[in-house]
Amino acid sequence: MNPRCDQTPPWPQLTIHYRTEGQVLNLRRAFAQDPDRFTHFSQTAPHVFADLSKNLWDRETETLLMDLARACGLTRRRDAMYAGECVNLTEGRSVLHTLLRQPIDQPPPGAADVVEQGLVQVHATLDAMLAYAEQVRSQDEITDIVNIGIGGSDLGPQMVVQALEPLRHRGKRLHFISSVDGHELDGLLRQLQPEHTLFLIASKTFTTAETMTNARSAKAWFQREGGVDVAGHFAALTTNVSAANAFGISRTFGFWDWVGGRYSIWSAIGLPIAIAIGADGFKQLLAGAHEMDEHFRTAPLEQNLPVRLGLLDVWYRNFHQFTSRCIAPYHSALRRYPAYLQQLEMESNGKRVDIEGHAMPYSTSPVLWGEPGTNGQHAFFQMLHQGTDVVPVEFIAVCQPTHQLPEHHPRLLSNALAQAQALMVGKAAAGGHRHFPGNRPSTFLLLKELTPASLGALIALQEHRVFVSGCIWGINSFDQWGVELGKVLASDLEQRMGNGDLRGLDASTAGLMDQLKAWA
Repeated sequence: MNPRCDQTPPWPQLTIHYRTEGQVLNLRRAFAQDPDRFTHFSQTAPHVFADLSKNLWDRETETLLMDLARACGLTRRRDAMYAGECVNLTEGRSVLHTLLRQPIDQPPPGAADVVEQGLVQVHATLDAMLAYAEQVRSQDEITDIVNIGIGGSDLGPQMVVQALEPLRHRGKRLHFISSVDGHELDGLLRQLQPEHTLFLIASKTFTTAETMTNARSAKAWFQREGGVDVAGHFAALTTNVSAANAFGISRTFGFWDWVGGRYSIWSAIGLPIAIAIGADGFKQLLAGAHEMDEHFRTAPLEQNLPVRLGLLDVWYRNFHQFTSRCIAPYHSALRRYPAYLQQLEMESNGKRVDIEGHAMPYSTSPVLWGEPGTNGQHAFFQMLHQGTDVVPVEFIAVCQPTHQLPEHHPRLLSNALAQAQALMVGKAAAGGHRHFPGNRPSTFLLLKELTPASLGALIALQEHRVFVSGCIWGINSFDQWGVELGKVLASDLEQRMGNGDLRGLDASTAGLMDQLKAWA
């Protein structure tokens, strides 16, 4: 077992370094004293250029953080994940989402049998899924595809389809339904015709409460409105083939227990992506992610972008005590990117016990939040610049636009650069109201173009970054027990809403249920 971060020699060294130097680091002075600061703290990784120079660290900070990574056995845990060893210890599973984008003829070195066998299964499923996607794309009568899922079965595919909208098949409209709130599904169904609609039911177990409620309502609508071929208009992304068959679905695409929901867009869960951008586009998405996988697997720690970002996250969370990180994509196509990262990081690393179940004396995942950048400038950027809390900001920008409108893109990029600059340099002013303190940190991630390959690399970068910080904290980033309790209680309360039994409930819940009954 690898030691936890607070049980290693670099941890107290980092504490001393923070107290003596880290907490008083001034970015304007740091740039003045080190003419090579930008060069040192920026780098190119597959499809991504990263500027980390506006962050509150110096070379000594980074050296100590690298020492911490080595002391916590980061490379050993990374290699164990790629090799297919059981790194999801609380569930007794391998973690092999990287295998989903591994070329068939390139098994990772040192791979266990589960990896080599899994690679064959992955590509068999991928080939079948992509063939079906192309079949749907060729069916002119299918104009609307409705993906019904929640969590990882919704956030990832929805984010990618929106991000790659310029590449979408012009004859296909993609819709995503996740909430059990019937207003969402009802509003969509009013716009659809059964004979022109394909429903994709995305649930590994085919039992997810929200997804199956929506699926049953969709099927009832389909039949009520004259639909006659459930098997032809419904497909399932699930491993529970018998339950799908009982529902009336014969077309199913499965995946494996070593694929977590928030890491599943590369699997059959990505079917709506493949329908939107085609088989070749989906393969490019996988290829971009694989390039980042190889970077993470092989690059020296000091020039390994996921490692540098993950260690910076630890530095901010545990030493600066920053509680959140703002995600600011300066590209409207990435408007669901902050929500996607919320699940990826907060569900993975929002843990209060270490991998052995012991309560930890330090903080883990920050709160992630954000909106597309220029919208944020007219909403929450006031707080980022002049608020009482310091919030690191992560800017994402794309060099080349996907449109031909004049003036727009230079203005967009200028705003992104200006906000990062303003956060750092600030502005002195008497009276306080127009004073900008500056020295507020940010990271800038730049893509040349927003393509399937560059988006795949960007997503994989964030996956590996989360793994890095989780390793340092000594937690299991691949389970999510925290979502279970609410599900159990919701099932009980749903029964009580039907029978009116309030015995044993706390006074607040009972009082609210009484009020709901009175207003029903």
